[in-house]
Amino acid sequence: MAKAVGKLLIVDDNRSILSAVKLLCDGVFEDIITLSSPNSLISTLQKESPDVVLLDMNFHAGINTGNEGIYWLREVMEKFPDTKVVLFTAYADIDLAVRAMKEGAFDFVVKPWDNMKLIETLQNAYKSAKGKAKKSAKTLTAESKPDMYWGDSAEMKRIRTIIERVAVTDANILITGENGTGKEVLAREIHRLSTRCRKTMVSLDMGAIPETLFESELFGHVKGAFTDARADRKGKMESANGSTLFMDEIANLPLHLQSKMLVVLQNRAVTRLGANEAKPIDIRLISATNRDLHDAVAKGEFRQDLLFRINTIHINIPPLRNRKDDIVPLAEMFIARYAQKYNKEGLLLSSDAAEKLKIHPWEGNIRELQNAMETAVIMCDSDIISPEHIELHTPSLPLSESQTLEDIERQGIANAIAQCGGNLSQVAQQLGITRQTLYNKIKRYGL
Repeated sequence: MAKAVGKLLIVDDNRSILSAVKLLCDGVFEDIITLSSPNSLISTLQKESPDVVLLDMNFHAGINTGNEGIYWLREVMEKFPDTKVVLFTAYADIDLAVRAMKEGAFDFVVKPWDNMKLIETLQNAYKSAKGKAKKSAKTLTAESKPDMYWGDSAEMKRIRTIIERVAVTDANILITGENGTGKEVLAREIHRLSTRCRKTMVSLDMGAIPETLFESELFGHVKGAFTDARADRKGKMESANGSTLFMDEIANLPLHLQSKMLVVLQNRAVTRLGANEAKPIDIRLISATNRDLHDAVAKGEFRQDLLFRINTIHINIPPLRNRKDDIVPLAEMFIARYAQKYNKEGLLLSSDAAEKLKIHPWEGNIRELQNAMETAVIMCDSDIISPEHIELHTPSLPLSESQTLEDIERQGIANAIAQCGGNLSQVAQQLGITRQTLYNKIKRYGL
């Protein structure tokens, strides 16, 4: 007998049938799960990830239209398109079989069933599932490869624990942090870890859309809704149905559209601009902003009820200057990426260059570091990236009458570092102190 493989989920309201099919398939499938009601079908799929589902078409006495089976088939296909579904019915209805196949069913089995035929159909469904997985393995691997670098800071470890706990839920998440801290990268990591990862995350940058197009971009429109609306068009919320919608710079959403968005999130249905009919949607919303939305609420610029709706989980990403131990590993990651892009693989970061990176304030955060490393790779004409290959810009700040002596010293050191291009030996010489004293002051002032 062939070795049992794969996982089978059987859904039928007749417990005798569940027992009989489970017994028949024991030894054919490695793991067999049974459900007597489809009400927990989606949550079971999320938790167990079966390869094949054998799904009954009717679950209520006296109803034999097959509509229930079609409904649950659609649910499975929408949320788990790679899962193979074999439909089970007591009625040999060819029209229903054709309809089910069009909806995405792998095959159709009629009760009472032939044992060998049922096993063969389920085995073929499993082979099809595995064959499709192999065929797209390289693509899936490339798409699911995380760009997220967590690092070793205590705050990032805490955030990672939270993300791994909430990613598998549908809770709305608000990500805050300075520009360049990686809010979109974190959103993609959340989506990658979620049950919606089989569909592409839909992104919308609210800071890059003209205000006149906000409503159309978000909610869609119908033909003739406004000048130049020559055809019906889906909005981002509708396009993200069954997936994740990432709204960057959500603070830019105008007040008059915030109320409409709130209604969409509450009713889980969206109405296109110019239309009367609402379309049901199932989205997971991740929002991001570099603004303090509570302050925006206090100023009357953001609706408090919408903030509550999008802020089920709040994640604040710390700036790079508070993650100093992560600067060099991140830099090396970017160097490897751009070395491959520009055919300079094997590039290494010198210790002096690493020191230069550590003392830079990184006002532009990870984005600034990434840009600096791309430039360094391009400019490097050897196998080692040296300090002279790294172009950094640190503004010199004017002195203020209200500054303390420590403030003046800190600022003087920062200005010297900028003037010397990060060369600490030159900085120490210019300031008339030892290199060790300079290190101690850099550590003390968090430079």
